[in-house]
Amino acid sequence: MNGEQAAVAKIGAQSYRRRSSTKNCRSGKVLYLYHMTPLLLLAQLAQPCTTATTACERWVAYDAGAARSMVYASYALDAANPRITRALIMVHGAGRNADHYFETAVAAAFLAGALDNTIVIAPRYVTRADSATTHPNEVVWSSAANNWRSGGFSITNQELTSFDFLDRMVLLLADKKTFPNLAKVVVAGHSAGGQVVTRYAMANKLDPLEGITMTYVVANPSTYAWPVAERPLPVGNADLVGADKEALGENGEKVNGNFQYGPFDATKAPSFNRWPAGLDSLAGYTAGMSPDQLRKNLVSRTTTYLLGQVDVLPLGGFDSSPNAMAQGPTRRARGEAFFKYVTETLGAKHNAIIVSECGHNDRCVYTTNVVLPVIFP
Repeated sequence: MNGEQAAVAKIGAQSYRRRSSTKNCRSGKVLYLYHMTPLLLLAQLAQPCTTATTACERWVAYDAGAARSMVYASYALDAANPRITRALIMVHGAGRNADHYFETAVAAAFLAGALDNTIVIAPRYVTRADSATTHPNEVVWSSAANNWRSGGFSITNQELTSFDFLDRMVLLLADKKTFPNLAKVVVAGHSAGGQVVTRYAMANKLDPLEGITMTYVVANPSTYAWPVAERPLPVGNADLVGADKEALGENGEKVNGNFQYGPFDATKAPSFNRWPAGLDSLAGYTAGMSPDQLRKNLVSRTTTYLLGQVDVLPLGGFDSSPNAMAQGPTRRARGEAFFKYVTETLGAKHNAIIVSECGHNDRCVYTTNVVLPVIFP
């Protein structure tokens, strides 16, 4: 009997004894009720919360005093739940609309038939711009691109970084007293959330975590933290001229490898290799880490890149800064160039999927059949 079965049997026996002691007031006889099956009992004990409302709000506390951050979660984070075998942490985009991303992740879990054994979590990174909805003691971040998207420090608590928030969620999930059967944690994000995840994958200090397999699913970010000072040369699929036509060719639904790499002309963007675009001047969560350690982490961690087939236009908060344009002309090209480099040059065993007919849209990407096995392994 495993942990879940034992917990269910214990609760079922207690429920049976309580029900068996109920008296029939008219006859004076004991009213024996049928013994509930374990699955039915579990279904009554823990129904997933699936709407981004107050009912699904949970709070993640830090060690630093009363500081806390809010997430939407489909199950409680502090109640024993032997039914949960995996977790999906879905990080929102630049709009910081955690409610929308929670609903996207829940929809994906429904389509995958994973709602009953997966805890879906959508963290909320609030900034000063969200002050109308900020709660007491809630940690606040800067809206700058190099802050919550890259492990920067909170502006209300200089001891906490945005990656500490993710660390704390992972450690809660790894607590066997709460989730005795949880074995897989997937950290996923789209757009700006994809920036968070690609950098967290190479920076976090938890993976490998005993008893937990961690994987990372990066979708359509505008930029990556490049592991070297080289960049894609402006030829082939990195050529700005006609870059938006890549999705329409005969190989539009396949990962393209038509990239060459070389030194970048720093006069065009002096900070092109500064963190979080590269590994120079590491700061925040990565301060004190070495580029070699980050490269080692990048290669060793299980990562999948999701690239929308038609995410080739400067839409949806596209980063057209010189640092970003140094990585390629479109989001799709940047992702393909990065994937090719880390796999072929650095030897990473990563995966990439061109998500057919999707543009810069999280719901299209994460609710597609080919993606479901990746986020619900």
